[in-house]
Amino acid sequence: MSRLEGARVAMTGAAGGLGSLLAGLLREAGAHVTGIDRGECAACDSSIVTDLCDDAALAALAERLKGECPDILVNVAGMMRFGLQEGQPIDALAMCYRVNLMVPAVLAGAVAGPMRARGTGQIVNIGSVLGAIPYPWFAAYSSSKAGLAALSLALRRELIDSGVCVTHVNPRAARTPFNNGEVNRFLAFTGMKADEPKWVARRIATAILERRETVSIGVMERIYAVLNAVAPKLIDTGLASQTRKARVEFS
Repeated sequence: MSRLEGARVAMTGAAGGLGSLLAGLLREAGAHVTGIDRGECAACDSSIVTDLCDDAALAALAERLKGECPDILVNVAGMMRFGLQEGQPIDALAMCYRVNLMVPAVLAGAVAGPMRARGTGQIVNIGSVLGAIPYPWFAAYSSSKAGLAALSLALRRELIDSGVCVTHVNPRAARTPFNNGEVNRFLAFTGMKADEPKWVARRIATAILERRETVSIGVMERIYAVLNAVAPKLIDTGLASQTRKARVEFS
């Protein structure tokens, strides 16, 4: 019998390109998946249609999850911001930080207590390698995902010995509509790899099934993340030429 047989999963962003694939894989593993998104989640067993950008709706969702606490919470919903930081509107920045960091923080906070009380549960946050390797033209996105990494680590430490697992997964870019035309052009220009979404979803599903703590996808990305942590000037130097060329191309 699968470890997820009968497990109740609540997943934000479940109607999206990556979320819908992940929902299907978790259902195949025996879970009952409730999708949380702005529209019905066709790949899920049931849906909660809500707007995570609305304060009242987010508060109501948090109360619902606290009272009907799932076995697994998966925070997939994300917001991309691309472009020089100097050109980012305040409202767009606020939405990026809200969806990528505040929403997972609120929902994790809602379920952490009930999970701790029953001695079991799992909180899954989908981050990005750009949170570990902050990248020019992705300043808001990178910093919001770096915050999500810190949130995941702090939660893990709060919940130590409680039976609650906190899983943090850092994918690379995936070939989904999450990336607009300019992002895809930037990826091609810089040679950054974009993975096939089904493969990414399988890696995330495996991390959930194995109750892994931190999973970063990509060997070179893991190396760069370590270098960025211990010797950031090396990354600065490595990106300098690329940044100068990109400034001409994308400014």
